[in-house]
Amino acid sequence: METHETNHSSQHGGAIHLPAPTAWPIVLAFGATLILAGVVTSGYVSILGAVLLISGCVGWFRQVLPHEAHEDVPVEAEEITIASTRTHVTRIEISDEHRAHLPVETYPILSGIKGGIAGGIAMIFPAMLYGLVTQHSIWYPVNLLGGAGVAHWTNPTTAEIASFHLSALIIATIIHILGSVLVGLLYGAMLPMFPRHPIVLGGIVAPLLWTGVMHSSLGVINPALDARISWPWFVVSQVAFGLVAGLVVVRQGKIKTGQSMPFVLRMGVEASGMYSDKEDRH
Repeated sequence: METHETNHSSQHGGAIHLPAPTAWPIVLAFGATLILAGVVTSGYVSILGAVLLISGCVGWFRQVLPHEAHEDVPVEAEEITIASTRTHVTRIEISDEHRAHLPVETYPILSGIKGGIAGGIAMIFPAMLYGLVTQHSIWYPVNLLGGAGVAHWTNPTTAEIASFHLSALIIATIIHILGSVLVGLLYGAMLPMFPRHPIVLGGIVAPLLWTGVMHSSLGVINPALDARISWPWFVVSQVAFGLVAGLVVVRQGKIKTGQSMPFVLRMGVEASGMYSDKEDRH
């Protein structure tokens, strides 16, 4: 590469022969953008975009066909002297189990499942209290969650939602168990990333984020639930879930991730040279 540039420099008197810059690709891209923008604005915008697109194509092709346009860029030679004041190389001593990523320890998968189950149980009581206080029925929040499982249930009345429906109870139970376990696993993966205040993350930050996500998407997922849900009570239920789930996960013992260990050790494969001589004898 250096020889090729040197030959060009000598031929052009201390200059490098490079492709000439051009603005036609930008014009072409802008024209394509206007064509698409005209679909939602006005047809005249698309017409203008088509004109720019054709102009950009013509201008760009004229600069590369039949011969590519070039220009000579002057070369300024600069001598760089590299020197070091160090007399020897300092070597960093690291252990065999050094790490490049944190956290060093994490919670086992079972702790996340336990936390999700415990948080799901704790979440039931605020939901039942909400049903008793507002509609004098513990089945009201159950039917709101599992109303999709009720056959021929369109535009139900408040009395229908407050009554018992076996199919709604089954659907709500399945949704609640799956959601609690999945969120519990998520807590088990997230809490090691915030080791100083895990309960704050599990009991306040995560429930507020989850509530915001549900508030923006519930109208599409379950319109009936979105129209009748009480968001203050929903936040209380989420905080109860987060506090209990986070507390249960934190109380479980941590395990080392073992990311710095060789692959064969992480897979549990016995291989020569992976252990010391004393361990090999045993």
